[in-house]
Amino acid sequence: MTSTYGQAFLKNFLGASPDWYKLTIVGFLIINPILFFMIDPFVAGWVLIAEFIFTLAMALKCYPLQPGGLLAIEAIAIGMASPETVYHEAEMNLPVILLLIFMVAGISFLKEMLLFTFTKILLRVKSKTTLSVLFAFVAAILSAFLDALTVTAVVIAVAGGFYGVYHKVASGLKHDHSDHDVTQDASVKEHSRADLEQFRAFLRNLMMHAAIGTALGGVATIVGEPQNLLIGTIMGWDFVEFYLRVMPVSLPVLFVGLATTILVEKFKIVGYGTELPANVRSILEDYDNEQTAKLTKTDIMKMWVQAAVAVFLVVCLALHLAEVGIIGLAVIVLATAFNGITDEHSIGHAFQEALPFTALLVVFFAIVGVIHELHLFTPVVNFVLAMEGHAQLSAFYIANGVLSMVSDNVFVATVYISEVQQAFEAGRISREQFELLAVAINTGTNIPSVATPNGQAAFLFLLTSAIAPLIRLSYGRMVILALPYTITMSIAGLLATIYFL
Repeated sequence: MTSTYGQAFLKNFLGASPDWYKLTIVGFLIINPILFFMIDPFVAGWVLIAEFIFTLAMALKCYPLQPGGLLAIEAIAIGMASPETVYHEAEMNLPVILLLIFMVAGISFLKEMLLFTFTKILLRVKSKTTLSVLFAFVAAILSAFLDALTVTAVVIAVAGGFYGVYHKVASGLKHDHSDHDVTQDASVKEHSRADLEQFRAFLRNLMMHAAIGTALGGVATIVGEPQNLLIGTIMGWDFVEFYLRVMPVSLPVLFVGLATTILVEKFKIVGYGTELPANVRSILEDYDNEQTAKLTKTDIMKMWVQAAVAVFLVVCLALHLAEVGIIGLAVIVLATAFNGITDEHSIGHAFQEALPFTALLVVFFAIVGVIHELHLFTPVVNFVLAMEGHAQLSAFYIANGVLSMVSDNVFVATVYISEVQQAFEAGRISREQFELLAVAINTGTNIPSVATPNGQAAFLFLLTSAIAPLIRLSYGRMVILALPYTITMSIAGLLATIYFL
């Protein structure tokens, strides 16, 4: 009887995940209190980080919210961090939480216009290399003035639309067929399966180029990333001064990043260079022609409304008229009110994409709380503060980059800029060195952090989005696809820090 209940428990625990994965999580939960109480809290804290990264890496086996959440709950229960610390971390990141709740939902109400526009672009730009550079460059420009998560939400919506169109046709259905499950390949015709795999690889390429683009643009301006605003505020820099201070590093990295896009596509490095299959292009062209031909005045007006709301979104974000999440809520109201979407179910469906990731992000803040309370980064902070001159700049860039690969780059930037500010106020460093270190911290947290989904919120959002399992974009594959960029951009940023600052 006991054995039967045990089997039932194992079956229910983490659902359809493999048994080895379930047992691994149970093992983590058993070993953490032992390490914390009997070995060393510092060691236990770093082991917890490794365990959380493992849950992210296995996102296709089990959504990280449940296993990561169990680890976070246990960490708080045994005293690694307090509930107040977790709440404080969430409070500090409330703008990001509001952004995810409202902006991602708002983008979903612009999907028809976005899909129509990007379909035209995709079909008219025949060169894959040109298309890749275009995706990276446009994402960089938008992220410099808007927000990386917003830009990523747009790209996810577009890629999901493309994938849905082809998957329906490959399953023998019409473009506009409803209630088709795009997560199941059993319905896909045998002769279309090779094209489907190639199309997945093609979309993976474009998604990663766009994600890298958000990092290239995000580093350059005071509004590009949350930590930029934090650093700029402490330093007293406005938009223009921040851009000019960071430009000696951000501009060379931008050129190197775009050059890397060309190289990986031309030489088909680590899975890049996959072309859009001819059959898929034909299907998308048929879809585009059919959709264009059957557009009614109501449809055209609907897309004009969505385009007007998109312009409203860009203007509000560029001028920073309100917090990003509040602007997202305004987008929802405008796009639904003027396009006649008034029933609760249709509105509620738009929130499904982002809310699981929002919950996961709060779990991540719990892990960040552990890092904070156990002072896991303190040895590295003290080591780099002990250096002087340009060696100190390089050390700050590298240390921020490495720590941002495993933690939240906003948290890493907060820790370092606070330490440097204290050193300046104590007279340990000059104002000139303070300013140079601020640039090193900003670029360090933004550039090398593209190595893993942990370092960039946009990457983590993409990894845990609905499109990731459809195009087989796992944690490991993201790391591999990001690797050429990690190497070239990190080295370019380090050299620029040494020679141009």
